[in-house]
Amino acid sequence: MPAETHVEHGPLDRKGVFDLVRDQLADILEIEPSTITESSAFAEDLGADSLALIELVEGLEEELGERTVGFRIEDEDLEDLRTVRDAVDYVVAKLGVD
Repeated sequence: MPAETHVEHGPLDRKGVFDLVRDQLADILEIEPSTITESSAFAEDLGADSLALIELVEGLEEELGERTVGFRIEDEDLEDLRTVRDAVDYVVAKLGVD
Protein backbone atom coordinates (compact mmCIF):
# COMPACT_ATOMS: atom_id res chain seq x y z
CA MET A 1 0.00 0.00 0.00
CA PRO A 2 1.52 3.35 -1.01
CA ALA A 3 2.40 5.83 1.70
CA GLU A 4 -0.05 8.65 2.33
CA THR A 5 0.75 11.59 0.07
CA HIS A 6 -0.13 15.24 0.32
CA VAL A 7 -2.67 16.48 -2.22
CA GLU A 8 -0.48 19.23 -3.73
CA HIS A 9 2.21 16.74 -4.84
CA GLY A 10 1.50 13.74 -7.01
CA PRO A 11 3.11 10.43 -6.13
CA LEU A 12 6.60 9.87 -7.51
CA ASP A 13 7.58 7.07 -9.85
CA ARG A 14 11.06 5.54 -10.04
CA LYS A 15 12.26 8.10 -12.61
CA GLY A 16 10.99 10.92 -10.43
CA VAL A 17 12.89 9.52 -7.44
CA PHE A 18 16.08 9.22 -9.55
CA ASP A 19 15.66 12.80 -10.80
CA LEU A 20 15.23 14.01 -7.23
CA VAL A 21 18.31 12.14 -5.95
CA ARG A 22 20.38 13.23 -8.97
CA ASP A 23 19.40 16.89 -8.65
CA GLN A 24 20.05 16.95 -4.90
CA LEU A 25 23.48 15.34 -5.40
CA ALA A 26 24.37 17.73 -8.22
CA ASP A 27 23.58 20.71 -5.96
CA ILE A 28 25.50 19.31 -2.99
CA LEU A 29 28.56 18.24 -4.99
CA GLU A 30 28.39 21.21 -7.39
CA ILE A 31 28.56 19.00 -10.47
CA GLU A 32 26.45 18.68 -13.62
CA PRO A 33 23.37 16.46 -13.11
CA SER A 34 24.11 14.78 -16.45
CA THR A 35 27.31 13.27 -14.98
CA ILE A 36 25.28 11.30 -12.40
CA THR A 37 23.85 7.90 -13.36
CA GLU A 38 22.17 5.19 -11.31
CA SER A 39 25.39 3.17 -11.41
CA SER A 40 27.46 6.05 -9.98
CA ALA A 41 29.09 5.14 -6.67
CA PHE A 42 28.89 7.99 -4.17
CA ALA A 43 32.52 7.92 -3.00
CA GLU A 44 34.40 6.36 -5.92
CA ASP A 45 32.65 8.00 -8.88
CA LEU A 46 31.23 11.22 -7.44
CA GLY A 47 33.72 12.02 -4.67
CA ALA A 48 30.93 12.30 -2.10
CA ASP A 49 32.08 12.11 1.50
CA SER A 50 29.97 11.23 4.54
CA LEU A 51 28.98 14.89 5.02
CA ALA A 52 27.67 15.06 1.45
CA LEU A 53 25.62 11.91 2.05
CA ILE A 54 24.15 13.39 5.23
CA GLU A 55 23.22 16.51 3.26
CA LEU A 56 21.61 14.27 0.63
CA VAL A 57 19.58 12.44 3.28
CA GLU A 58 18.47 15.72 4.87
CA GLY A 59 17.47 17.11 1.46
CA LEU A 60 15.54 13.98 0.52
CA GLU A 61 13.78 13.88 3.90
CA GLU A 62 12.81 17.53 3.53
CA GLU A 63 11.58 17.17 -0.04
CA LEU A 64 9.84 13.82 0.44
CA GLY A 65 8.49 14.83 3.85
CA GLU A 66 6.45 17.45 1.99
CA ARG A 67 5.06 14.72 -0.26
CA THR A 68 4.78 11.74 2.08
CA VAL A 69 3.81 11.89 5.72
CA GLY A 70 6.57 10.63 8.00
CA PHE A 71 9.21 9.90 5.33
CA ARG A 72 12.57 9.24 6.98
CA ILE A 73 15.84 7.55 6.03
CA GLU A 74 17.09 5.57 9.02
CA ASP A 75 20.69 6.21 10.13
CA GLU A 76 21.49 2.49 10.25
CA ASP A 77 20.44 2.17 6.59
CA LEU A 78 22.98 4.75 5.38
CA GLU A 79 25.90 2.33 5.36
CA ASP A 80 24.05 0.21 2.76
CA LEU A 81 23.65 3.14 0.36
CA ARG A 82 26.80 3.06 -1.78
CA THR A 83 25.46 3.98 -5.22
CA VAL A 84 22.80 6.24 -6.65
CA ARG A 85 20.83 3.07 -7.52
CA ASP A 86 20.97 1.98 -3.85
CA ALA A 87 19.50 5.32 -2.80
CA VAL A 88 16.80 5.24 -5.48
CA ASP A 89 15.87 1.63 -4.63
CA TYR A 90 15.69 2.53 -0.94
CA VAL A 91 13.44 5.55 -1.49
CA VAL A 92 11.23 3.66 -3.97
CA ALA A 93 10.78 0.83 -1.45
CA LYS A 94 10.02 3.27 1.40
CA LEU A 95 7.47 5.12 -0.71
CA GLY A 96 5.94 1.93 -2.13
CA VAL A 97 6.12 3.16 -5.73
CA ASP A 98 6.87 1.33 -8.99
